[in-house]
Amino acid sequence: MIKIPPLASFRPRLLQDIRGYTIERFARDAGAGATVGIVALPLAMAFAIASGLKPEAGLWTAIIGGFIIATLGGTSVQIGGPAGAFIVIVYGIVERYGVANLLIATASAGVLLFLLGLFRLGTLVRYVPVSVVIGFTNGIAVLIALSQLRDLFGLDIAKMPADFFNQILTLGQHMGGLNIFALGLGLVCIGGLFLWPRLWAVDSQFRRQLDQIDTVSALRATSRLPAPVVALVTLTLVSWYFKLPVETIGTRFGGIPQGPPPFALPDFSWETAKLLVSPTLTIALLGAIESLLCARVADQLSDTPKHDPNQELMAQGIANAVVPFFGGMPATGTIARTVTNIRSGATSPVAGVVHAATLAAVVLIAAPMAQHIPLAVLAGVLLFVAWNMGEWREFGRLKHFTNHYRLMMVSTFLATVIFDLTVAVELGLVMACVLFVRRQSAIFSADKVGQTDHSLRYTLYGSLFFGAAAKMDPIVAEVERAEEGVHVVLDASRLIALDTTGLDALEQLHKAIEKRGGQLSMSGLNPQPLSLIERSGFAAHLSDGPTPANPAADR
Repeated sequence: MIKIPPLASFRPRLLQDIRGYTIERFARDAGAGATVGIVALPLAMAFAIASGLKPEAGLWTAIIGGFIIATLGGTSVQIGGPAGAFIVIVYGIVERYGVANLLIATASAGVLLFLLGLFRLGTLVRYVPVSVVIGFTNGIAVLIALSQLRDLFGLDIAKMPADFFNQILTLGQHMGGLNIFALGLGLVCIGGLFLWPRLWAVDSQFRRQLDQIDTVSALRATSRLPAPVVALVTLTLVSWYFKLPVETIGTRFGGIPQGPPPFALPDFSWETAKLLVSPTLTIALLGAIESLLCARVADQLSDTPKHDPNQELMAQGIANAVVPFFGGMPATGTIARTVTNIRSGATSPVAGVVHAATLAAVVLIAAPMAQHIPLAVLAGVLLFVAWNMGEWREFGRLKHFTNHYRLMMVSTFLATVIFDLTVAVELGLVMACVLFVRRQSAIFSADKVGQTDHSLRYTLYGSLFFGAAAKMDPIVAEVERAEEGVHVVLDASRLIALDTTGLDALEQLHKAIEKRGGQLSMSGLNPQPLSLIERSGFAAHLSDGPTPANPAADR
């Protein structure tokens, strides 16, 4: 009888972390949450705009999704919200299916994520090879950077195409309309984002000089401000004061509504849902990978208890099932904001709740001021995000790895850039399976260790499965040339796995031996091969029955 594993328990980490909660911990969580909330402000708007949505879609995804992930998630310090990895996916879905269908796909992906966690499938995400993850992450970073060149150059392009080559063609056709003011703002933004943390580093010359001055408390306080916020505020003020002729949030979107979004049900039909299977699976897979990868990073950087992958997926599922009804976009764990949260002193999910509350307060109070933000500045922020998102050093390290690793990583990268993430992940996983089969089949061997007039002895190494079954053919050929009454002995003490195709190869060997009037023996069988041989009835064909491995000898 098949034993069905129990469903995962719904136990949010918040319930565990608030036991023995103190005022001191709340103060740390409140400070960290407020800091991350300020950091998330420009990123949430930039991610939404780059995805082909209005800026408020990103803001309310960070608020609502971030709140749900913090309160119901399986990690103590992870921050949820819109992520750069989704930009390319969301833009492609909006371009092909429209915003309404994006909301349906996101909600459906939320249901799928919840079921993955409920049925304890969170650990399956770890089966995605790191070479595939690096490949599509770098590919997404390239596409994010490419999508921001329109706003960086201030080009008058009504709508950018979704595919790589058409984007390059469209940019090239409109380069004559380059806006030097937009380019200047974007480049200053990028330069400032790179220089700001280095300027205030403990070992920088600028910091050492300030430490020698007594009246620098205000400057030291300024050093704690996140670089994206400093760039957003200062460059927006410059653009507004000098009335620079650049496109802003106000000129393109009419500003950000000063109030919460209304609850609305997207138009749903089963016919539409059938068309959205691929986008739904893509959102769910990427959301699961990003959130659990972020949770593992949080485990490494903090002293909090290890994350619960199944609870995290259930929380991500609920968040993604809810935010579409408020006009939101896909939400997941965000590595950059989570790291900021940890370094700011967060100890529990309360920091994530404060992060959402801080964002909500800013949006509800200061929304009208956002209309002056230049899109070129947001493009600079996203280009900086894309640079930090990519693991570019891995390309230089490829020479140290096998051809299999290189092929998977480069193929996934190119497929992400040229086609889309769905094709890239499918290709990467198929190649990983094929190359794994090839590697395992290369490991298997059937070595001849002895021969007399009437006996042949072989030792089996590795896994005898469908990818290695052909390696038994030389033994069959030798048996066919052997004398009548040949006795073949297979030492299976080093045979670690056997599948039905491998079993069929043993049956073909037995038939060849039977034709010569001989016998087949197998000794030292490990538990898995022994179990299959006994269940299949093949044990009856062995002359002395299957001989299991000797546990005492193994010890």
